[in-house]
Amino acid sequence: MRAGGCEGDGATPASPAQPPPAQVPPLHGPPLQVPLAQDFFARSALDVARDLIGCTFLFGGAGGRIVETEAYRQDDPCCHGYRGKTARNAALFGPPGRLYVYFTYGMHFCANTVCEEEGVAAGVLLRALEPDHDAEAMSARRGVTEPRLIASGPARLAQALGIAREQNGLPVWEPPLAILPRPGGAPRPRIVSTARIGVRGGDQKPWRFVAADSRFLSRPLPRGARG
Repeated sequence: MRAGGCEGDGATPASPAQPPPAQVPPLHGPPLQVPLAQDFFARSALDVARDLIGCTFLFGGAGGRIVETEAYRQDDPCCHGYRGKTARNAALFGPPGRLYVYFTYGMHFCANTVCEEEGVAAGVLLRALEPDHDAEAMSARRGVTEPRLIASGPARLAQALGIAREQNGLPVWEPPLAILPRPGGAPRPRIVSTARIGVRGGDQKPWRFVAADSRFLSRPLPRGARG
């Protein structure tokens, strides 16, 4: 969400002059669970960022369990909407439940879910997921075989799923996108909050949320982090 909101996580650079990544084929048949509805996202970005941990993010049927997020709000200097609405950040201002995709460092795309009421710039950066749906296709897009390197970072995540400018503004509750709730009966993940990664000016807001026991995080938990 911040200017330079992705610190570069090992994704293969994407050039603006090149054609966008190939689209993932559309979903075939209904998901096993009903996707989260739009009103799930019409809440504080902090609450949404925490509650997304353990949910499943899919694009065209590929994706996996979300294990790391970061929250950004309009009153936060690290947020893309801090200085107001522009053509580039318009999707961040709502409606909630849309995808906000931005291009950073001239190399990477990153994906966010828009939150809070329409007209307010707030969202959640999807930082990492555990690739457990069509992992082979995700691995091929990334050009890696080690599961922990497929989507452990916001740029890797977007590249693995084939998310680019074309997906900016799409509703996350409709195909080809879906965010499924945590499976019923599954144990709630142990969630830890830390300072966000790569923000400017030494900002230490504890607005990064992670599944503490996951091995698919973009960065290890800092020493002494508590639930």
